Amino acid sequence: MIMYGMLVGNTPDAESPNQPLINRVIFAICQCFTGVNTDEGVQLQIIKVLLTAVTGNNCEVHEATLLLAVRTCYNIYLASRNAVNQSTARGTLTQMLNAIFSRMEAQAEHDEKLAQKLQLENGLNESSTEATDNDASSLHNSKIDKDEAQDQSQEEFADFNGYNSNMAGGDLADHDVTSVVEQILNELVDNVVGGKEETPTQQEESSETRNGVDAEAVELEEAPSISGSLTSEAAAAAGNSKETAESEESEILRRNLSVSHVLQKDAFLVFRSFCKLSMKVLSDGAPDPKSHEMRSKILSLHLLSSILEAAGPVFRNNDMFISAIKQYLCVALSKNAVSSVPEVFELSLEIFVKLLEFFKTHLKMQMQVFFKEIFLNILDSSSSSLRHKRMVLDALLKICQDPQSIVDIYVNYDCDMSAANIFEQFVSLLCKTAQIANAPNSAAGDEVKLMRKRSLECLVTLVGGLVEWCNDLYVNPQTMTNLGKEHQTELGEQKTLGVISSSNQGSCRSLHSDSSDPMNSNPNLLLGLIDNPETLEVTKQQKDILEQGIQKFNSKPNKGVLFLQTHNMIGSTPADIAKFLHTEYRLDPSMVGDYLGEHEKLNKEVMYAYVDYLNFKSMDFVNAIRIFLEGFRIPGEAQKIDRIMEKFASRYLDCNPHGTVFASADAAYVLAYSIIMLTTDLHNNQVKRKMTNEDYIRMNRGINDSKDLPREYLEEIYSKIQKKGISLKCTRSSASKPSAFNKGVISAAQRMREMQTMADNAKVLMEAASHVQAEFICTKHLEHVRPMFKGCWNPLMAAFSIGFHYIDDREATLLCLTGLRQSIRISCIFGLSLERDSLINTLSRFSLLEDTVGIRELEWKNREAIKTLIQIACTDGNYLQQSWKKVLKCISHLDLIQSIGSGVKDQTTTAIKKSAVIIDSSPILTKTFGMDKRLATIQESMGETSSQIYVVAVDRIFTGSTRLDGDAIVDFVDCLCEVSLSELNNPLHPRKFSLQKLVEISYYNMGRIRIQWARIWAILGEHFNVVGCSDIEEVADFAVDSLRQLSTKFLEKGELPGFGFQKDFLRPFEHIVKHNPRAGIQDMVVRCIERMVASQAHNIKSGWKNIFSVFTIAASHDDERLVELAFTTTSSIIRQHFEFYFASIIHCFQDAISALREFSCSRFPDTSMDAIQLIRLCANYVAEKPKYFEDLTGDEPQYGAQAADKIWVRGWFPIFFELSCIINRCKLDVRTRGLTVMFEIMKTYGDTFHESWWHDLFQIVFRIFDQMKMPEVQIERTNWFSTTCNHALFSICDVFTQFYTTLAPTLLSGVYDQLLWCIEKENEQLARSGVNCFENIIISNGHLFDEETWQLTCEKAKLIFQLVAPNNLLTWNPSKTNDRNELQRLQLFCILTSEMIECINNFLFLPKATKCEDEANLAMATADEISEETHESGELFPRLNKTQLLNLVQCLHKSHDLAKRFNSNVNQRDLLWRSGFKGKTKPNLIRQETTSLTCALRILFRLHENNTGGYETGDDQQIYPVLHRTCQIAVSYYIRITTPAHRESWSNILLLILAKLLRMPGDKFTQLRNDLHLSLCDLLLFDLRSEVRLLLRKYLIRSESLNNTVA
Repeated sequence: MIMYGMLVGNTPDAESPNQPLINRVIFAICQCFTGVNTDEGVQLQIIKVLLTAVTGNNCEVHEATLLLAVRTCYNIYLASRNAVNQSTARGTLTQMLNAIFSRMEAQAEHDEKLAQKLQLENGLNESSTEATDNDASSLHNSKIDKDEAQDQSQEEFADFNGYNSNMAGGDLADHDVTSVVEQILNELVDNVVGGKEETPTQQEESSETRNGVDAEAVELEEAPSISGSLTSEAAAAAGNSKETAESEESEILRRNLSVSHVLQKDAFLVFRSFCKLSMKVLSDGAPDPKSHEMRSKILSLHLLSSILEAAGPVFRNNDMFISAIKQYLCVALSKNAVSSVPEVFELSLEIFVKLLEFFKTHLKMQMQVFFKEIFLNILDSSSSSLRHKRMVLDALLKICQDPQSIVDIYVNYDCDMSAANIFEQFVSLLCKTAQIANAPNSAAGDEVKLMRKRSLECLVTLVGGLVEWCNDLYVNPQTMTNLGKEHQTELGEQKTLGVISSSNQGSCRSLHSDSSDPMNSNPNLLLGLIDNPETLEVTKQQKDILEQGIQKFNSKPNKGVLFLQTHNMIGSTPADIAKFLHTEYRLDPSMVGDYLGEHEKLNKEVMYAYVDYLNFKSMDFVNAIRIFLEGFRIPGEAQKIDRIMEKFASRYLDCNPHGTVFASADAAYVLAYSIIMLTTDLHNNQVKRKMTNEDYIRMNRGINDSKDLPREYLEEIYSKIQKKGISLKCTRSSASKPSAFNKGVISAAQRMREMQTMADNAKVLMEAASHVQAEFICTKHLEHVRPMFKGCWNPLMAAFSIGFHYIDDREATLLCLTGLRQSIRISCIFGLSLERDSLINTLSRFSLLEDTVGIRELEWKNREAIKTLIQIACTDGNYLQQSWKKVLKCISHLDLIQSIGSGVKDQTTTAIKKSAVIIDSSPILTKTFGMDKRLATIQESMGETSSQIYVVAVDRIFTGSTRLDGDAIVDFVDCLCEVSLSELNNPLHPRKFSLQKLVEISYYNMGRIRIQWARIWAILGEHFNVVGCSDIEEVADFAVDSLRQLSTKFLEKGELPGFGFQKDFLRPFEHIVKHNPRAGIQDMVVRCIERMVASQAHNIKSGWKNIFSVFTIAASHDDERLVELAFTTTSSIIRQHFEFYFASIIHCFQDAISALREFSCSRFPDTSMDAIQLIRLCANYVAEKPKYFEDLTGDEPQYGAQAADKIWVRGWFPIFFELSCIINRCKLDVRTRGLTVMFEIMKTYGDTFHESWWHDLFQIVFRIFDQMKMPEVQIERTNWFSTTCNHALFSICDVFTQFYTTLAPTLLSGVYDQLLWCIEKENEQLARSGVNCFENIIISNGHLFDEETWQLTCEKAKLIFQLVAPNNLLTWNPSKTNDRNELQRLQLFCILTSEMIECINNFLFLPKATKCEDEANLAMATADEISEETHESGELFPRLNKTQLLNLVQCLHKSHDLAKRFNSNVNQRDLLWRSGFKGKTKPNLIRQETTSLTCALRILFRLHENNTGGYETGDDQQIYPVLHRTCQIAVSYYIRITTPAHRESWSNILLLILAKLLRMPGDKFTQLRNDLHLSLCDLLLFDLRSEVRLLLRKYLIRSESLNNTVA
């Protein structure tokens, strides 16, 4: 009747008008089941009827009636003894649940469509947002009325359990939509939130029948007749009353008034009921799989799993269902997940995986509890059975198959400061499980092997998921078709996961999920702000620092606090530290107590802040102590306890100043202390005699200011402590978790206790987490994989390595290799060089393709490793970077063992066999059959690598190099060059395998763009440099020949002007000819160059530079034939090709000059002279074709933008510079010829030189004097200074004088500086040449000097005087320093000082004038009349001003004074003489003494003579005192001279003074006579020279006549 619609049951029940008739029908049917004695046929019919009623479309069964029908089927399954009925009942329950939840989902979807259609028909303007379930229901009801009025048929609602039949009568057709909505909501609020469900009248059943439905609880009840078949759900949470549970359940519904239909309520009630059923406690003892409790639990878990599997968007996102999952399912799962029954545990794992897959966005805290406290704990715990662990691994494998879940776990837990490192623990435990040792017995051993294999499978799946997650960043070079095609996906690009539809609101559970995002408004934008890889990585780093600090704190608290403060994780104030101790649950409570109890000032302040952080207001004393002590463990030291409890008592009274029983804080302090003692006494098992209530009261007598506390108060305290001791928070625990890898076998009782403890902790945490809202990030970024992999690559590598070596299972071995390959892929994609190199090194060790392992037998797993390594080279070549070196080394070693295995007999393989170390992995076989047989076996295993598979795979690596990108090919070539060098440098068996491959890949990649080839050749060229200079002739010949072929190919392609690639690929020729001493190789290189010039001169551009460089190197060889060959080619280039290809060669003009320089310095004189002549010819080219140099491009940044500068830098400068090098290096005839050509070019073309050029030119010229830097063996210095230096100095003076007008403004100062440099050198000839050059320049050009130039000249002269003054002559003592060089230096300074005095005298008065003046003074002595003084017309004295002259006089005075003091110091002169200073007689400075004073007197007398203004003028006041003092010094010193020779040398000075005095006019004569008369008269006391006496007589006569005139 129900099936065919004859019985609908929508009419009201006569006895209960508020209920439809179908409820009574269902109730009556359910009453037919009376328990286990019910007829089996009746049971089957009951099941059929209930299934039809619930799943059919003709009647409605809701709420309590629906629960009654479900409960009846449930009881039939448990009570029936018929297997068919049991299966039918179970299938019926499954179909009912599918119908209930699918109707709910379909209803919501259809309501949404109807709402959208209604909105369009009503012409609403605003765009519709995502319809909530409540809005959809209301609009659905109103839409039905409107659709019926518009002739819409009822059939379209048939799928929704006949929901339309309620509206069939059309009673609501005329109602307003709002009234319909209000009616439905009011009914829902009345029926659901009111806390009572209206149900049919319940009848009492016998002890063997099932009770009716409890309408108040709306849950499945237990029938008394069936032992434990169905129990009440009232105990939803441990320790909560039924009223509390009902209140929470009603609160869930009250918070979710948006329920759109009674179908959602039905689904909620059914789901909650099965959650509670799954929490039923099993009976004690061994579990009976046939018991009602066990079958009930298993069935409920099965049904819950099916509900989650078929869950749709409404169930996954509606807050009502999410809350139910948190408060019921998660709590139930926390109990069942530690069950010792495998079926229950497996179902719990299955449900957990579904929760993680579909609901992780809503269950962040719950998932953490499941992972950390249950499943990972089970995997790590020794109390867990191997079967449980294997089932956990199976579940983890399913999780690893979803990359989204793995990345979300890392982002939401490992990168959350307040969460556990789930991903880190996840990987760590899998790696540890993969490495556990085999069990001793075979059964357990098989289980362990299976666990290890499953762990490896999990790890490989996990790594593979990460590869899949970041696959958009990967570029396979085998899929690239163009040479050097670059990566198309950059690291910063985001993986496209599609925009999450706001209408669907699917969860971000995985790539294949259809669940919605929990965010309602612009979820993608908000997600982008949260899911920031950089921010999350910083958070992860901070979390690592925090955990490190916590670890330090749990070891040494003070160091931990200091560490965290150093890294700014906590503040520096005591309040900050106290807050940290309060909030951080991972701290060891014992260490917290010790830290708070320390007597240090900071610790006490922290303890005070910690206690003040708590608020004990209106709290009884015991609860206050509980709250106070739940955060740390009381330290064992009495002083520490005393300080802590003292502060607690003070804080308690501060929070409760009134209404306490305490007279003072002392009473509270003592009572707190006594409560701690009472807790220890009552709850410590080691205390045998427990404290009684009377004992406790007696102990606390008189503590309240000598009074007793109220007895009732103390009794209440005793009672509370006796019931429950003071303990830590459940989140505070210092006990470490047991490890499954460190413990042995434990008892079953201990295992049960540990599992129960685990369950209790998980339940408490789960209940606490059910009310916590935690934000869950559904990540989309690819970059999260990088920090994830960085944190776990090391244990992954260890797990794969141990699995490869110690698990003898092919599948496990392949898993390890796959895991390594995928790990390498990740490290490659993200550029993790350390990780990549380590992983590839591990894989290479697996392959045994390393030089360090010797010759070993290759097993099948080693060959598989070789295949994996080759596969990585082919697929990940774009990312290997420097890891190519290890790969290519293995390829090279593979070629070696292929040669050995194939039986090739040559020198290389023979040497390898003789020298290689035989690593014998089977000594028993060797002992049995002998080493020869063992070698044959090893050779046979190596021969298997010579198969076509390996050959083709290796060849694909090198042919596939054309598809590598620009950076990758450079790394590939670089590493291949290194491997080639290692092959060639092997002293026992050098090989050319990699060198041949280098040539091959060069041909393969010839089509690459030039910018890539430039980078490649920068490496190849260096390699050819090394290989071409190899000591092995065969290798060097091969290198040069390969280089010739490649160079010819490149030259044929030509080169545009301005490029320099020819220069790069021809450079190895230059290096080889320079560093390879073999004459045959050098000759081969030169002939190659000669042929290139002959055949490709028209294509050569930048390559000319290398050509001339090769000839430059060849020119320095001793082989005349080689030098002649190179010079002939060079000469033909300059004489012939310069004319036609000068525009191409001009870029290398200076290199051509450098080559001619080397030819000029060769050992063959004819070649040298011809080369210098060619340099002269090149100067003509520069002078005749300046336009070519001006048009040069590419040198502007270095040489300036002016065209004229290019002529100098690229044309003239190389010529002059190389000529100076010839002068410095060659023999006398060659350097003389070079010096002549140099100055000839200067004089010939100097008028075209710019002023700026001359400065550089003179710098070049003065390089000639830098012979001090040359080795002594190259040339005789005496010959050098006497020939070349003198020649050069005269030539310099000539050039400077010839172009003085051009040179002086900018170059004179530089010339002076260079002369000073020469004078500073401790070489007599060089220094004297510098002084002479200084004098010649002044004499030759002084008439052109201006005031500024003279000032500069005088300053330089003064500086020279200072440099060469031999001041140390007066203090030198051989007893203090026996430095002979210092003595020679002083002697040189004496010479230079005299030279400088002569220089001053010569350029002021001219050498001839000075001599003439001395002769005139002598003649005046015998003449009758005083002759007039004459001056040379060309003298330079008049061009200097008074200040300049007086400065020179000052220098002369200093020289005179030094010489005079030295001459007077007889002891010092004796000391120097005995030390070898100045020849055979005692050293003296008489010449310096006299010449300096003579020159000074001439200057002063001339100044005084030129001053015509009299003494009163300012000039004479400045000059005359100096003149008078100088004359006085001279006469006075002459009087003190004792030796005749010395006095004779002073005669010219007296003649000069007397002659100048006599020539003075009257007034000046009188003035000076008055000051000198007495001193001059004293001269009469000595035996004077006749001329001096005659002039003195004339002076006296004039003085007498002057006296007479005055008289």
